[in-house]
Amino acid sequence: MSETTSLAGRAAVVTGAGAGLGRAEALALAARGADVVVNDMGPAADAVVDEIKALGRQAIAVTGDVGDWGLGDRLVQAAVETFGSLDIVVNNAGVLRDTMLFNLTEPEWDDVLRVHLKGHASVSRAAAAHWRKASKSAGGPVYGRVIDTTSEAFLFGAAGQPNYSAAKAGITALMLSTAQGLSRYGVRTNAICPRARTSMTAHVFADDPQDDAHLDILAPERVGTFVSYLASPAADEINGQVFVVYGDMIALLAAPTVEQKFTAADGTFSVEEIEEKVTPYFSGRSPYHNYAAYSVAQLDTTGIENVAGTH
Repeated sequence: MSETTSLAGRAAVVTGAGAGLGRAEALALAARGADVVVNDMGPAADAVVDEIKALGRQAIAVTGDVGDWGLGDRLVQAAVETFGSLDIVVNNAGVLRDTMLFNLTEPEWDDVLRVHLKGHASVSRAAAAHWRKASKSAGGPVYGRVIDTTSEAFLFGAAGQPNYSAAKAGITALMLSTAQGLSRYGVRTNAICPRARTSMTAHVFADDPQDDAHLDILAPERVGTFVSYLASPAADEINGQVFVVYGDMIALLAAPTVEQKFTAADGTFSVEEIEEKVTPYFSGRSPYHNYAAYSVAQLDTTGIENVAGTH
C-alpha cells in the first residue's frame, strides 16, 4: 500500500454504516488503515464494528438519527476522544419514501429531507467546526475529507422521487458550499452519485446477468473502493467535484453550461420581444432536451435493468 493511498493513523466517521453502502465504505476505509466511528440507528452498527476490528483496526458504534442536529457533535466527539483525531467524514445515511408528487404527504417529504439533507448538514457542520478550530490551533491547514452522497436522481428529477431528488440536489449544493468554505483549512469535499445493490435498493435493480463467480457489478464494495481513494492523501487536489460511480466506472461530471443567451435589443425586454426571440428557439424541441442530464444514463454498461425507474 502506497503512502498516498494509505489511511493509517486516520479516523473516520461513516453514517448509515450498519448495512449496505455505508457498511462497505466503512470496511473499505478500515482496509486502508483507518479507525472508524460506525453510525446507524440500531444494533447493526455493532456487527460492523466487529468486522472492522477483525481487520485489525479500531472501531466504535454510535447509534442515533443523523436528522437530530446534536448527533453530528456526538460523532465528532466520539472520533476525537476514541481515536485522537477526526480526518474523514462519509455522509451516507438516507431513507426512501418514494411516491409521485400528487400523492406526496408532508411526513414523506419531511422524513427524506431530514435524514438526507439535514443529516448531511448536521455532521458536516460539526466536522467543519472541529477542523476550523484545529487549523487555527495548528496555524495552518489540517487534514480533512468529506465525501457526500448525492444521486443521479437530482440530475434526472426522478418522477417517483420528488423528495429524494430535491434532497440530493440540496446535498450537491451543500457539498459545493462545504468545499468552498473549508478548503482554506485543508479540507477537501466531494460528492458521489453511487449505484449499489443494497436492501434500500432491492426493489430497483434486476439481478446481475453475469455468473456468480465474479463480484456483482452493482456490489457496494465497488463504491467503497472509490470512497477510500477520495479519503486518501492521493485526492488532495480534488475538491468540489461530483462523480458518478458504480460497476467498473468512475465518471467525473462537468458543471452546467449556458446553452443560449437571449439579449434585449434596446436593453429592456418586452413580452412581445421575448416571444419573438425565445418561442422559435424552443419550437419542435424534444421534451427530453431540458435541464435534466439524461445523457448520464448512457454511461450505464452494467446490463442491469433499472426495474423501478429510479436511481
